[in-house]
Amino acid sequence: MKRRTCLTSLPFGLSVLAALGAASAGAHAQDTIKIGFSGPLSGGAALYGKNVLSGMEMAAAEINAKPLEIGGKRYKVEIVPLDDKYNPSETGINVQRLVQQHKTAAVLVPHSGGVFAVQAFNEKSKVLLLAYTSLPQVTERGNKLTIRIPPDYTTYIPAFVKAEMGRYGKNVALAQGDHDYGKAWAASFKPAWEAAGGKVVAENPMSYNKAADFYSGMSRVIQAKPDVLFIGGASEPTALVAKQARELGFKGGFIVLDQAKLDEMARVAGGYAALEGAVGVMPLALDERPEAVSFTGRYRKLNPGKDPSTEISLNYSAVHATIAAMKLAGTTTDAAAIRAQMDKAYRTLPAEFNPNDVDGIDAKGGTIANTIIATVENGKLKGQFLRALNAEK
Repeated sequence: MKRRTCLTSLPFGLSVLAALGAASAGAHAQDTIKIGFSGPLSGGAALYGKNVLSGMEMAAAEINAKPLEIGGKRYKVEIVPLDDKYNPSETGINVQRLVQQHKTAAVLVPHSGGVFAVQAFNEKSKVLLLAYTSLPQVTERGNKLTIRIPPDYTTYIPAFVKAEMGRYGKNVALAQGDHDYGKAWAASFKPAWEAAGGKVVAENPMSYNKAADFYSGMSRVIQAKPDVLFIGGASEPTALVAKQARELGFKGGFIVLDQAKLDEMARVAGGYAALEGAVGVMPLALDERPEAVSFTGRYRKLNPGKDPSTEISLNYSAVHATIAAMKLAGTTTDAAAIRAQMDKAYRTLPAEFNPNDVDGIDAKGGTIANTIIATVENGKLKGQFLRALNAEK
């Protein structure tokens, strides 16, 4: 018969030490807050997905470098990534797995098709959806457990139209990606271009995430003799579209959807000269605001030779804000309580964690931030800080 040892059978001094040891172990024990990710980690949009993931992981590492206590318990943060290859049906399966198997407190999805797929069940599953897509429809649907991370893309459209129509002419051809995001962007852009006196001379969406050769599609578009091309998807295929348009003799300007990043495109296209006349989102590495400069420096130290993109920084801030909201709510599991604190979490984030200067969350769940664009002129980027666009909307 084995002899049992319990605290009451130990001498008084030893029992006290054992009790203190047990209390100490409990005080230092850590639970894990898991934040899920479902995005493209392979295929044509892999760079985009990996950028999003790197921003999330940078935030988690910073949070874990200091003690994190929520509701009297100690935690560490873990990002759980799954590859959905930019396929919305796989996104839905991934997120269900993240919720059921990994018990994720929140999930981040960086493409609109996947976001819409998850919105079909995330309220019922009581999981906070962090949506990295600038489509306004994401928050207009009334989903109470969705946060749209980037600003509404329609804030870019007036400046994009003005920049390109004034410099190149009134004829535009639509040659963006054929995914849900590209379609929605085009649906908003087309009436704005026409309202400004322009004409859409061709419409030829292409499968940016499945193809690497766009010559036939661009040939059809260029036959319509556009002054401006409306293009965009992930950075790498968007750069190939622009490069092949130039090789086919196109001399006009480019309107680049906010998903594609001009600096990443320049590396693929062979420099900014190939993107002459383009207008798009200001690359974060060239943003002169102190918070952006600080973030860029820290990111470069962790990733030598690589500059941070907007999706890296915005999703970095989203993880910091989500953990801050959990602290404010006093819970890591109640999605509704966490969602209720996201506005305050963003507004009170230290500047070092908020390089894009997000001012908070609007009533529908979308971030409020200033819009900054850039144009390529004489082979160089020229910034335009449009700080009042959100106020004007």
